[in-house]
Amino acid sequence: MVSCMDMRKLVGDNVSRIRKEKGLTQEQLSELSGLSQQYISDLERGKRNPTIVTIYELAMALKVAHLELVAP
Repeated sequence: MVSCMDMRKLVGDNVSRIRKEKGLTQEQLSELSGLSQQYISDLERGKRNPTIVTIYELAMALKVAHLELVAP
């Protein structure tokens, strides 16, 4: 079973990896998603607990399926 802390880290790692693969900065992802750059930074470091709506918005901004953000 994945703990809450592990899940936050998993989502953060996936967002960071996909963002970098697409050649985006945190600032650019912030503009595309409507989330603050600070929020994205905190999320990528596992400090935020994203809602399903936030995961969906990030997935749309990154042009990936939302499941890619929660996949191990």
